[in-house]
Formats: sequence, C-alpha cells, structure tokens
Amino acid sequence: MGKVVFITGSVRSGKSKLAVEFGEKSSKKIVFLASCAPLDEEMKKRVAKHKQSRPRDWKTIEEPIDAADVITEAKADELVIFDCLTLWISNIMLKFDKEKLINEKIQELFLILSKTKAEVIVVSNEVGWGIVPENKLARQFRDIVGITHQKLAGISDEVYLVTAGIAQKLKESHE
Repeated sequence: MGKVVFITGSVRSGKSKLAVEFGEKSSKKIVFLASCAPLDEEMKKRVAKHKQSRPRDWKTIEEPIDAADVITEAKADELVIFDCLTLWISNIMLKFDKEKLINEKIQELFLILSKTKAEVIVVSNEVGWGIVPENKLARQFRDIVGITHQKLAGISDEVYLVTAGIAQKLKESHE
C-alpha cells in the first residue's frame, strides 16, 4: 500500500516548501497535483512563482476538481504532492453547491487515498483558528475543512503542522 502524509498550517507558513523538500529527497518520480485554477492576474503570478520553485523534471498536473482521478492513476514508484486541499475544497464547493455532492467528492478522495499504491503528500491550510466568519458560505467552508482535516489526519501515516517555517511532526507512521 501507499503512504499518506498530511502537511497543514497557516497561510504562508512554509507548508508547500516542506512538501517540495520531501519531494526533492525522494527517489520516486514526482507528480505535482495543483488544485489552483488561476482566475485573475495576481493568482496567475502566484502560480507561476510556485512553478518556478519546483524542479523542472517534476510532472505538474493542474486539476481543480478531479484530484481523486489523478491520484488513482499514480503508480507505486511515484510521489504525488497534492497542493492544496483547501483550494480544492473551495473549488468543489463552488461547483457543487449541494452539501451532499461536496461530501461525496471528499469521500471519493478518502477512498482513493486509502487504496493508492503511490505515496501522497497532501498540503492544506488551517482555517479555523481565527474568528467565526460572518457569512454562511465562509462558515460552511471552515466547517468542511475542519472535519476533512480531522478525517485526513486519521488516515494519514504522518501529519505535520508547519508554523513560521518550522515543521512539527504530530503523527508518525509505525512501519
């Protein structure tokens, strides 16, 4: 079976940098699964900067909705870096406005993560440490992300919390 590593933390805390460092140390082929669909110039610049920070020989797949399909195709000799889960959840919430459909997509991802032969690193943002959002959609997003993180941490072999560029290992696999 594959291995699932979950990296979480606040925005700009160093999560993606840690995932890239893990990828650079790996002997596996790297597949970078990017969930961002840049819709404006500022986001396009961010995506370009992220791409420049990764080794050129890595395969990048930009997939804002069907992340599970990409992970399904991954092989045992590959490491998939999925960056980022929070943006993916935002994408599916905007596409599927019914909570049942959103939950089905999340459950599909968990099923694929439990079956994959590849190693998968999932990067995500902690969004629940601030104030309670004033609008329903933002509260729903915060709640879905929080519940998804709990479940993901439960099935992950390793979990890291990154704060100010410092990674703390919260859960370690016992292989």
